[in-house]
Amino acid sequence: MVVRPAQLCLVRRWTEGKTISNELKGAADAAEGASNSRAFVITARAGFAVSGGLHILIGAIAMRLAFGKSGEADQGGAMSQLAGQPAGVFLLWIAFTACLALALWQLSETAFGHRQLQGKTRLGKKLSAAVQGAVYLVLALAFASFAVGSGKNSGQSTSDATAKIMQAPLGPLLLVAVGAAVAVVGIAFVVRGIKRSFTKKLALPAAGTGRSIVVAAGVVGYIAKGIVLVLVGLLFIIATVQARPKESTGVDGALKAVREQPYGLYLLSLLGVGLICYGIYQIIKARFARM
Repeated sequence: MVVRPAQLCLVRRWTEGKTISNELKGAADAAEGASNSRAFVITARAGFAVSGGLHILIGAIAMRLAFGKSGEADQGGAMSQLAGQPAGVFLLWIAFTACLALALWQLSETAFGHRQLQGKTRLGKKLSAAVQGAVYLVLALAFASFAVGSGKNSGQSTSDATAKIMQAPLGPLLLVAVGAAVAVVGIAFVVRGIKRSFTKKLALPAAGTGRSIVVAAGVVGYIAKGIVLVLVGLLFIIATVQARPKESTGVDGALKAVREQPYGLYLLSLLGVGLICYGIYQIIKARFARM
């Protein structure tokens, strides 16, 4: 039998393609193994604790605002306070490492996780992991920016970005869509808190005082965070409709808007307590999250 050059070329290409496929599979297996290593998972769990610490700081600032004191009750304000502490830069880099590890773990779940699920359930889980990965990646980059001294006022950055987008074609429509999306996420947080569905992601004891404390902190925390997100979304929409981008200042603007309402002192204090509860829940989640 005579083997023609064209046939030899096809065989060579098939062999090369199989080799590349095997190499990619090996790389994917190595990446999945690394994402499941004990050291990596422990570092990723610390990302939840970092997020919890931020929420506790934001909640504390919100309570101070309720009684007329100044401050930025948002991510930037909390990071700025952390940067001003002894060894603050060191703590910021630790927080960056933990959040980056958690972001990478969530992204690995997008790529390799939930294989036992099928259809829309699997897709939904992967999309959720991807969104959370993006959130923690942004958080990690924010910590890094404060660590190198280039951190910015979150509220001012948000209003500046809103103003630029508003001037773009279809910009106002995009901002309304973003505001609606944030508000929907906030509603989802409230529902999750009321239904206590967040407990599905935790490996908690079946009963006991410890479980009750965790569940109570989660319920209050999820509802409070959800309300804040709804307010942030509404601010985006109102600022866009009224063409006043300076009013779109994120979490800080939303909480300060609450302070100006009737009984604002009490409402803002309750939200501050709720955010602190959410922070406590996140710290507990670092220990009991299913990973």
